[in-house]
Amino acid sequence: MFHQAAPVPPRSPSPEHHNDNNARLLGENGPGENGPGENGPGENGPGDSFMPDADTCVQLGPLFRTFHPHLTGLKCNINGDFINQNSPSPLRTEALPTDWTPYERQIDTLLDLWAATLIQHKDSPPFASHRDLYDTIDLTPLGDIAWESFSMSYKGVKPVDNVPPWMKATYEVWFRDPHLLIHNILANPDFDSEIEYTPYRDYDDNDQRCFKNFFSGDWAWQQADKIAEDPEMHGSTFVPLIVGSDKTTVSVATGHTKYHPLYLLIGNVFNSVQCAHRNSLVLVGFLAIPTTTKEHADDIDFCNFRRQLFHSSLTNIFKPLKKNMMTPDIVHCPDRHYRRVIYGLGPYIADYPEQVLLSGILMGWCPKCLNNRNELDGDRLLRCREHTDLLVQELQHKQLWYEYGIVGDVVPFTNDFARADIHELLSPDLLHQIIKGTFKDHLVDWVGEYLEHTHGKARAVEIQDDIDRRIAAVAPFAGLQRFPEGHGFSQWTGDDSKALMKVYLPAIKGHVP
Repeated sequence: MFHQAAPVPPRSPSPEHHNDNNARLLGENGPGENGPGENGPGENGPGDSFMPDADTCVQLGPLFRTFHPHLTGLKCNINGDFINQNSPSPLRTEALPTDWTPYERQIDTLLDLWAATLIQHKDSPPFASHRDLYDTIDLTPLGDIAWESFSMSYKGVKPVDNVPPWMKATYEVWFRDPHLLIHNILANPDFDSEIEYTPYRDYDDNDQRCFKNFFSGDWAWQQADKIAEDPEMHGSTFVPLIVGSDKTTVSVATGHTKYHPLYLLIGNVFNSVQCAHRNSLVLVGFLAIPTTTKEHADDIDFCNFRRQLFHSSLTNIFKPLKKNMMTPDIVHCPDRHYRRVIYGLGPYIADYPEQVLLSGILMGWCPKCLNNRNELDGDRLLRCREHTDLLVQELQHKQLWYEYGIVGDVVPFTNDFARADIHELLSPDLLHQIIKGTFKDHLVDWVGEYLEHTHGKARAVEIQDDIDRRIAAVAPFAGLQRFPEGHGFSQWTGDDSKALMKVYLPAIKGHVP
């Protein structure tokens, strides 16, 4: 948890005075005035008596919490009608330990013997053959989501002679339905009491903002404000999709084919659940990466096709969620109640090369702002979807390329979805950009370059050896990793970088100002 000064009202409905009159204890009537009555959420509209007012708060230990006044995550039935919010959770149906229905594990021989004993009773076994048994299992609605695939290929103009191989190739993308994956996550009873249905803001006694889980941040609240502009959405639950991908090589049975594995989790579950990898993070698919010969590797048509294939694949994969980004989806939640759910694309976690690919810009440019890498102190505008679309509409491709770093032929996949701006959603890759990027690729490499520039190559090597001796001489201690050979190894892992951070600054003392 970390703290931040509370924003200036009315943007943030922080409680200015915490007393018994406006700070209601959680557990009596909830965040509403009187709590939901026997007849449901109220007569004046869906959930009026249950939704907290903007000037009320709930005391949670040392913190005071304000909830979003409209997207309150009210319980509903399977038809989407709001119910009494004090209703107990429905009982979970549990099968007997001896009940294997319909998975009576038989093989054809046993099925034939079983059938023979049932002839006199004019009856038959539950399965005709092992294939019938397997088909029954495949029809089970619970469990892992089936893998699907679609193919994509180049549809543009091709040269008459010497057609590049990438223009003739077909690229297969494998994925699982994200709509069903999210249903499985939300229906997981293990997440009960570790999931949030309403964006909120926490404050301490000094009126300082406190951040912990994803729903305590400003972005979730702001998205809820946009959704709540439609009164029909009041009482719904916002489910943001946190997406991540990273290029890798799949060598098993694929001939060293390169793919972008695509991962997904929802922002409603607690951070502790996400970090513990308790089935909240799921693999959605594998995005194909086109390859070609060296002769055509720098061809502008190939580069644009590779970029647009990536975005078109993401658009097709998340298409099943598009409808329910504007209209509620009735979903079974971990507490065994139903809720109206509105989906939305959330942060996309990627390293810098993939951020460039996602935002449709050139290498060396920032995907977040219009500052040139050589003028980082400049006061330039932040990138946004509306501004980029206007530039593409009004300017020539050459001007977009050199003055704004924009690839005019690429349409980001987020343009097909509501409330989604790729420049806003891009989030740093903690491993590549913070742990390895800032420390290893910037600080450690900068120290090496500084020593060589200041002392010459021969002397710099001697100083680097002394730094390695200091790192190797660190005494064993709890929480410290030993590096007997210093830091001069070729393959750095994230754990190596985090461990070296703890001992690197003392090791360079006296050698670097």
